[in-house]
Amino acid sequence: MRCGDVGILRKLQASLEKTTDLQWHDVWSLESGVAYESWRAAKLAQNVADAGTGFVKIADLANPDKSECEALIRRCELSNLALYQADRQPGTERGLRAALRGLADALGLRIAERHRSAGDHGIVALKYSDAPRQRGYIPYSRRAMNWHTDGYYNAADNQIRAFILHCAQPAATGGENQFLDPEIAYIRLRDADPGHIAALMQPDAMTIPENREDDGSLRPASVGPVFSVDAATGRLVMRYTARTRSILWRDDPATRAAADCLRGILAAGDPAMISLRFAAGQGVLNNNVLHNRTAFDDTNGSSDAARLIYRVRFHNRVSGDNIWPS
Repeated sequence: MRCGDVGILRKLQASLEKTTDLQWHDVWSLESGVAYESWRAAKLAQNVADAGTGFVKIADLANPDKSECEALIRRCELSNLALYQADRQPGTERGLRAALRGLADALGLRIAERHRSAGDHGIVALKYSDAPRQRGYIPYSRRAMNWHTDGYYNAADNQIRAFILHCAQPAATGGENQFLDPEIAYIRLRDADPGHIAALMQPDAMTIPENREDDGSLRPASVGPVFSVDAATGRLVMRYTARTRSILWRDDPATRAAADCLRGILAAGDPAMISLRFAAGQGVLNNNVLHNRTAFDDTNGSSDAARLIYRVRFHNRVSGDNIWPS
C-alpha cells in the first residue's frame, strides 16, 4: 500500500474539519452532499482491494514493533482491514493465545469477548465441534457461513468494533474467506438509492430475536440499525447478517427493498471484495468488516488437517489514537 493512499483520506478529513467545519457525521448525512461526494471520490480513487491483499509481515506476533503496528493501522484507516503474516507463531495453544493477546495489547485494543466459548485471554477457538454448547452453531460446523459482521446479535452496550481472525491451521480443503469494507457497501447502496441508507439507519431496521440456550440462559432480542455512526469516532458502523432465519426486518417496503438490494450486492460480488484462504500464521485485523466463509473439509483422518481459527473481538476500532493519543 502506498503511504499517499492514506494521506489522501487524512487530508480530506482535515480539509472537511478545518476549512468547511464539516465533520465525519456530515459525510454520512443524506442532506450533506458535498461532504459525502468528496469522501466518496477519495475512497473510490484508491484500489481498495489491492490495499488489503498484501500481507504485513510481523516478526514476533506477541511483540509487534512500531513500524509493524503503523502498517496495520494505516491499512485499517484506509480500507478498515489489514492482512498480516507472522514469521513464526507459538507451537502451543496457550502460547498462541498469549501471542494474540500481546498483539491486541500492542494495538491498544480492548478485548470484548463474552462468548460462552471464550477461553484463555478472552479468545475463541473456531473449529469443528460436537460439544453440547457448540453443536448446531455454524461457526463450529464445516458448513459455509453467509455474509455478516461480528456481534450483530449483541446488545447496544456490547457492540463489536474490531476483531482478529488468526489461522493456526487451515482445513485440508475449503474454508476460504471473503471480506468487504462496510464503507464500500454503503457507497454501493447509496449509489443505488439513498433511500436504502435512510431505511437501514432506522433504529429498528433489524431485529435478532431472543435465543434461549439448552441450559436455560437467555440472550435477549437485539434491535438496532444496520448502519450507524460511532459517537466516539464519527466513523461508520455496520451491523448485519444475510441469514434468512431468526431475523426480523422492519415491516415496511423501504426496509425490505434496502435489505434485498444489499443481499444482491453481496451475492453478485464486488471488485473491492478480498477473497483468500489463510495459511497457518496468517490472519486479518479489521474494523468489523463484512465477511463470510466457504464450507470446508478436514475429515481425511489426520488431526493435522483440522481447521483451527482463533477469534479475538474488541470494543474499540483499530486506530493510532489507541496507542499514540493526539
